[in-house]
Amino acid sequence: MNKEMNAEIISVGSELLLGQIADTNAQWISQQLAHLGINVYFHHTVGDNYSRLKDVMKLANNRSNLVFVTGGLGPTEDDLTREAGADVLNQQLETNQQVLAKIQTFFELRDIPMTENNQKQALVLKEGEVFPNNEGMAPGMFVEFNQTGWIFLPGVPREMKSIFLESIVPFMREYYPVNEQIVSRVLKFIGIGESILEDRIFDLMEAQTNPTIAPLAGEGEVTLRLTAKAKTNEEALTAISSLQEQLMMRIGDYYYGKDDESLQQKILEILKENSYTLASAESLTGGRFIDQFISVPGASAVIAGSVVSYQTQAKENVLHIPKSLIEEKGTVSEQCAREMAEQVQKQMQSVISISFTGNAGPNASEGKPVGSVYIGLKIGNQDTVVKAFQFSGSRENIRNRTVKKGMELLFNTLKDVLQK
Repeated sequence: MNKEMNAEIISVGSELLLGQIADTNAQWISQQLAHLGINVYFHHTVGDNYSRLKDVMKLANNRSNLVFVTGGLGPTEDDLTREAGADVLNQQLETNQQVLAKIQTFFELRDIPMTENNQKQALVLKEGEVFPNNEGMAPGMFVEFNQTGWIFLPGVPREMKSIFLESIVPFMREYYPVNEQIVSRVLKFIGIGESILEDRIFDLMEAQTNPTIAPLAGEGEVTLRLTAKAKTNEEALTAISSLQEQLMMRIGDYYYGKDDESLQQKILEILKENSYTLASAESLTGGRFIDQFISVPGASAVIAGSVVSYQTQAKENVLHIPKSLIEEKGTVSEQCAREMAEQVQKQMQSVISISFTGNAGPNASEGKPVGSVYIGLKIGNQDTVVKAFQFSGSRENIRNRTVKKGMELLFNTLKDVLQK
């Protein structure tokens, strides 16, 4: 069989609809199918309801030629996937003796009584192919109905991934060979809004065919996903690189990394390469800025430390901000941000220091509206730079945007300093 495959993923479980757990299975399966050159056109989430589950399966069978179903294969009464699948796909269920023996052995080795409902996990589609579950009980299954291939997998991510990698991938390559591979690369930009970015590359987006360009807005940054289809991985990467060159000519000044690279990782790389150390003095961010760096392994080589000076007294007693300055200018001020950056640089003996002060709400403070933020930055013996910002949104949003803006300011300043 050699044709373009259009896949759909059905995630089963009321806990997904209730928001109790995130549906990471669909995301992961989509990534794996892209590597196999298979398009995924639909993600569908349905609760543990027999009627609704059947409706979703019938819809998938009419519009996709490959359907993955995860979840609902367990031993409890609300695990209904195999029963609904048998009904919709005109199949009978039978007990797989090999799977049943494995389940029985599991309980015997642990000296735990096996309840009758656990036998349910040994039920399989009679005409289907069974894939062993080396991480759990319920196996994976494949059956074809009306020219649509159906693959059933457990909902536990560890079990699902094990079956997929060990059995589904080789099965797919043999049963559904494809002529193309799908490859993606994500480019990340900071300091440019989504609308401005799109305006600068509008003609490229309008003319896109293969590779394609998809803008994705994030908190304080913008990403572009470039996707190419080609016969080989190398051909797809060549096409993506060519398009990336065109994009960089227009918006390269705002680029900081690709794929899984984070802004804090890129900043840490610059700090390490130049033997710079970094310290922060944080008020409204409460240590959130420096924590982003400490979360990265190896950060201790360049992160000197941080002072969280939330109350006015801490600014005076720990950072030694003059009381007269605070009384005259206030803590939410350009002058206070400058003094905080300079004082923490001295105390931590760091090359670079950054400070954050402002009002995240919920009420105005010192005559400054909610969202007023000042960020101070000092590099070596250079004059301290203080930038003022006015953010909107919730308290949490203001704090997150402040951290992101601080990273943007630090990253761009370091680039400018090193380019001179």
